Amino acid sequence: MYGLTRGVTTLLGVLVAGFLLWLSAQILPDTAGEYWAALGLAAAAGLTMALSQLLGGWTKWGWPRVSGKVFLLGFVPALILGGWVLAAGEPGDAFFARNVGNWSDDIGIGGVVDDLTTMIPAIAFGIGLVFGFTFDTTGPRVRKRAPVPVSAEEQTAATGRADKATTDGDGVGEDRRVQIGDGNGQEAPAPEPEPAPRTTEPTRS
Repeated sequence: MYGLTRGVTTLLGVLVAGFLLWLSAQILPDTAGEYWAALGLAAAAGLTMALSQLLGGWTKWGWPRVSGKVFLLGFVPALILGGWVLAAGEPGDAFFARNVGNWSDDIGIGGVVDDLTTMIPAIAFGIGLVFGFTFDTTGPRVRKRAPVPVSAEEQTAATGRADKATTDGDGVGEDRRVQIGDGNGQEAPAPEPEPAPRTTEPTRS
């Protein structure tokens, strides 16, 4: 059942992501607004694929939540690095198009950024995918059973059974002390007391 559910949600994710990528391809990025709209659809396609695995029980089921550590250590660096490349590829003479390229040349990464601008749709898709990875689930909720209250009669009966188990048939408590005897059933004689220590020194002749 788990594999079937995950397979269905993965198929739905592929269909929705493919539709979003098709919409992104219909936009001609002649202006900065159209450019960022097309990349937003590509990022939404990547997010759709990640959520399809989450909703399909990829983790532990339960309510989704955002993992702060994955967000800070995984998504934020991907957003900064990937967003830098996306900003460098902005068409026209907009703010990012003018400045990000110059900043890249100043820090010595202009060639790398120019090479990566040929993969801008894939980078936008990856940013959305990594953002989807920041979501996790809390797991299934387990209902805790409330303790069953014990009546006074049941508690008294349990105490009586415990007291009866520690007494003999006459109602007298069993003496569990170890008895030391001589082997014939008679108690061994008590040891002789030690002599009192001398209080004066012996006289010398």
